[in-house]
Order: sequence, then C-alpha cells, then structure tokens
Amino acid sequence: MSPKQNSEQLVINTIRTLSMDAVQKANSGHPGTPMSMAPVAYTIWDKFMHHNPKNPDWPNRDRFVLSAGHASMLLYSIFHVNGYGVSLNDIKTFRQLHSICAGHPEYGLIPGIESTTGPLGQGVATSVGMAIAEKWLSTYFNRPGHEIINYKIFALAGDGCMMEGISSEAASLAGHLGLSNLIWIYDNNHITIEGHTALAFSEDVAARFMGYNWHVQRVGDANDLELLEEAFHRAIEETEQPSFIIVDSHIGYGSPNKQDTSAAHGEPLGEEEIRKTKMNYGWDPKKKFYVPEEVKEYRNSVVEKGRKVEEEWEEEFSKYEFEYPELAKQFKLIQNREMPDGWDSCLPTFPPDDKGPATRISNSKILNAIGANIPWFFGGAADVGSSTKTYLDNASSFEKNVYSGRNFHFGVRENAMAAVTNGMVLSKIRAYASCYFVFSDYMRAPLRLSCLMQQPVIYIFTHDSIALGEDGPTHQPIEHLASLRAIPNMDVIRPSDANELSVLWKYIMEEKDHPVALILTRQGVPTFDRNKYASSKGALRGAYILADSTGRPDVILIGTGSEVQFCIGAHEKLKRQGIKSRVVSMPSMSLFEVQDPEYREEVLPSSIRARLAVEAGSTYGWGRYIGIKNVDGGVIGMRDFGESAPIADLLKEFGLTADHVVAEAKRVITRIRKNSKTTKKRVKA
Repeated sequence: MSPKQNSEQLVINTIRTLSMDAVQKANSGHPGTPMSMAPVAYTIWDKFMHHNPKNPDWPNRDRFVLSAGHASMLLYSIFHVNGYGVSLNDIKTFRQLHSICAGHPEYGLIPGIESTTGPLGQGVATSVGMAIAEKWLSTYFNRPGHEIINYKIFALAGDGCMMEGISSEAASLAGHLGLSNLIWIYDNNHITIEGHTALAFSEDVAARFMGYNWHVQRVGDANDLELLEEAFHRAIEETEQPSFIIVDSHIGYGSPNKQDTSAAHGEPLGEEEIRKTKMNYGWDPKKKFYVPEEVKEYRNSVVEKGRKVEEEWEEEFSKYEFEYPELAKQFKLIQNREMPDGWDSCLPTFPPDDKGPATRISNSKILNAIGANIPWFFGGAADVGSSTKTYLDNASSFEKNVYSGRNFHFGVRENAMAAVTNGMVLSKIRAYASCYFVFSDYMRAPLRLSCLMQQPVIYIFTHDSIALGEDGPTHQPIEHLASLRAIPNMDVIRPSDANELSVLWKYIMEEKDHPVALILTRQGVPTFDRNKYASSKGALRGAYILADSTGRPDVILIGTGSEVQFCIGAHEKLKRQGIKSRVVSMPSMSLFEVQDPEYREEVLPSSIRARLAVEAGSTYGWGRYIGIKNVDGGVIGMRDFGESAPIADLLKEFGLTADHVVAEAKRVITRIRKNSKTTKKRVKA
C-alpha cells in the first residue's frame, strides 16, 4: 500500500471506528452503513466537494444529503475528520439528551447538516429541490465571466429510500427536468431490518433509473477508491441528466460475524465484535474513539483548503458585485431571507362585495403582485395550478433547459412536491407548493419536516371544505384543519375574505422560521365593508373583533374562513332581535396564541362564557376557545364526512348558514343563563 493509500485508509477507518464506538457507547444506533460507506463518503468529501468547514453555510458550497438518515454516525464522523463543529465529546454523547449528534441528522443542530433526514426517501426528494434551486439561481444570477453559482448536490441513499414511493416521484421529476447538477449514490447492500432485500425487493433499479432519464453507473466494490473516483468524475462531467451511481457494498464491512447481516443494521456490534473488527482494519482494538495524529493533520489541511475555496469565491463575488450591484444586492437579500424595502406596497386591497371572489381567486391576484416585485418568489402545484390559481401570469414555466422559469409543474406528485419545495426553501428560495386541501394527507411527512426544520415553506391549499360540492367526501377535507394545527411550528391560516388574505401575506412573506399552510376556498365569499366592520389589519394578530355590539355581548361568534360570513349574517339578525353579539374572525389560532394575554382577553373575555365557533371542518380543537361542551359554548362544524351535492344543499344540510348560527347562538345563551342561575342557587344554599 502506497503512503497515499495508507493515509486514505487511516481517514476511512477513523470514520468507521468512531461510528462503531459511538453506537456501542450509546447502546443504540446503526453502525453497518457507516462501516460500508466510509470509503464512498471519504471520496466525495475529499476529492469532489467544495466546502468550508469553518463556514458551512457559504452560498456556493456543494451539498451532501444523507438520505439514509439512520446512518447518522457516518455524517458526524465525516464532520469530525473534516474539521466541522463536532468534537469527540459530541460523538461520545451520540443519541443522548441534548446532544448535537442526534439519532438522525437534524437540520440546525450542526452547521453542515443540509436537511433533516430519517423518514426514508425524504432526503433524496429534498435534494431534487436543492438541484432545482441551483439551476434557477445560476440561470438568474450568473453572467458571462462571472459564474458565482455552480454547485453540485450529492445524496446518499439506501435500499429503504429506493423502496419508498417518494424516491420514484422525485427521481421521475429530476430526470424529466434534466438536473445534471444532482448525483445520487445508492448503497446497494441488500440488507434491511427484516433481512435480505430479496424478501420484498427484486426490481432492476438500474433499469428503473435509466427509464427515468438518469445517467446510471455501477461500482462493484465500495472499497475500490479508484473506481469510485472514476464514477464521480463521469457524474460531474455529465451535462444532460442527473446521475445515479449504484455502489455494491457490504453492510458492517470488516465485522467477522455480522458483515452482510441485518444484525449490522440497527444495533451495536458488541464489544467483542468491535475488537475483532478493529483488528481486521489493522486498528488497535484497545483504543476507543481514537483519532490518529495523521488524521488530525488531514483535518487541518481540509480546513485550509476550504478557507481558500471560499476566499476565491468571495473575490469573484466582489468583482461581480462591482459590475452587477443590483443583482448582488438581490443575492444577499435571498441569503438573509429578507425582502426589499417597501415590498409590501404591492399588496392589493379589494372593494366591498356582497358576493365576492373565492379566496383562491383573490390569492392569485396577490401572488402575481408579489411575483412582479420579488423575482425569487415562485412555485407551483401538483398538476392543479389552473384550479388552485397559483400561476404567475407573466412568468414562464421551469422546464428542462429553461431554468429561468418560475411556474413549477410538479405533476401528480404531492408527496415529492412538498419535499422538493423543502429543498428549494433550504436553498433560500421563497417557494410555494399547492394542491387541494384534502391531499395534504399525501404530504404529511415532508410537511412535518418543514416544521421540524423551521423552514418558511408556503403551502397553498384550496377547495378547503365540503363547499367544494359535487366531488363528494373523497375530496372534501374534514379533519385536515385540526390535523395541521396539531403540528408544532405550523402556522395554519384560513382567511375570511380577500383583504384579510392580502394583509396576512405580509406576515407570510416576512416569516423566516415557520412554514405556513394557507387554506383557501373554491367558492366565492363576501369581501366585507371595512368601513362598517373592523380593519383587516387585525388579522395579523391571528384573531380580532370584526363586528361588535354596544355594551357587553350576550354571545361571541368565532369563525374562520368562509364561515365568518355566517357569523356576520347571524350578528345582524341577532341585533334586530335585540341580542348583542360579537363576531371574532380567527384566521390563525397559532398567531393568536402568541399574542400577549391582555390582547387575547380583550378579544375573548373570560367573563363571557356564551361562545359559538363556526367552521366547516372537524370540531376537534375548539374546546380551548368555547369552554366545556354543553356547559359553556358550542361548535357548528363537521362530525362526519360530507356528501356529494351542490354547495347550497350541503351548507344547509350541515348547518352552515346564518339562520342556523342564530338558532345555535340562542341555545348557547339560554344554556349559559340557565347554568348561571343554577350555580347562584347552589351558592345561596
């Protein structure tokens, strides 16, 4: 073995042994893949990736996504030997409380983790969004003689990622778009938790990816550094297709008893097996968490190399900024997730209209106003853009070799769409994804990851209730509002009219660390007369008094979205009957909950127990605002699935009318008064 080969093996075996020791100390984890994939990871990071360990977030770095997130110790060991912010003490606390070395890679815990991964297939799908972002950014910003954006995206996947349907959705889209900046590595070790993949998986993966229009290669031995290097060279030189490299490997490589078995996948090897494996590596079996001096020297060289790479880019960017100051300014705004000064002056206002447009229609006007002023704002739909009204009218489509486009056609791929949009937003693009609300079910895993990573992804869901009508229960969302509201960090927004929606877009666009689910109607809703009712600016606080009575209200009517109109209608009817009511529009529970207690008490005084919530969705979750069912307030909502029928018939059938709100409000008032009298009698007694 030459000195160079010996030094390379030292780094590779350090990655392997650190991973083995960390899993053993934690008594939990997945040692097998780090052991088999260490040579592949070393080759990528040492020979092909442009990165700076001391500034892992510099804009033109290459990205590495560990889609096989269970093999997280591979990533942490790579970080350690490359000089990232992972110490030996961090590795020794792998999978322990408050450790930065979590069980699966968590975005934000360690600079250098490009995406939270763990749910299999999500990482590779997210990497497609990163590749899309690079194509758009390089097309928009690069100029002759100034190539400031030209990075690659590497993603390492396993058999599980290949089996998950989302990888097929994402790979199909990437091949269609010709994302030549994208390289997936498939760890073909034939082992899953239950045993050999032959139990459930026998397809020709290479043929599958050739069918997706990918450039496919195969490396027969994960330990052959020369073959790996040749394969990556060819992948990087490919200019028409994304690249797929199948690497045949041995899970738990070097373990005398557990190599090529499921026992190497998801459990510690055991002290004796680690001792024997280290001996097979030529490692001192007595040393734990050992990093040779040569590897420490290697780390220093990587840090210095990274410093020079970024320094050269900064020099180039300075020249670019001198020649193209406006573009450079926009680039910096993108990197800082900031909006141009005065950007919100573009937000339209809408005149009063008793009939009014659907909020999906008014949203289209708002999208286009924003898109005309902010070039890096764009997105698309899962084949329903003409229905969700999310096209940017003066923009082209993002297509193969037309990477300047801003209208995205994700195809009928809701799951992949959400993950791809995660990747775009992780790349600092201000992106949105859209489909019918009921199909947010298909997007659950990537949508949840948006929340975990605290990425400001914009989800635009339309056809938000039973009021979509004749398509029936399969397309009528019932439990979805409550379901999304239950996810931490998710801001669910359901505006009542066009002006609430326009005001709330100011919040949406300036949000930096929360995804937003915007819930919009298919049917028309009134645009309220803001001279008669309160200003729509109150929507920015999540809930506000839209209409009120003189003096203390007898009942508070709380509505969201299209049902606020029924609260307003009931308010006017109750007024004529001498009953005082207050209408509270609550477009966002989460925004209301972060307001100061004084404001929340002002809107919903605790002394007023007679409350009625009205929403065309599940009644679940309304208890915090209406009190105890059948004691305090009530809810008009959905307690079962809808039906197939015209909208007017459905609304009447399920009690979503002003007249029904009046009747229920009276019942609530009567019940509260009756209970109050009973309580007073008990107190006197």
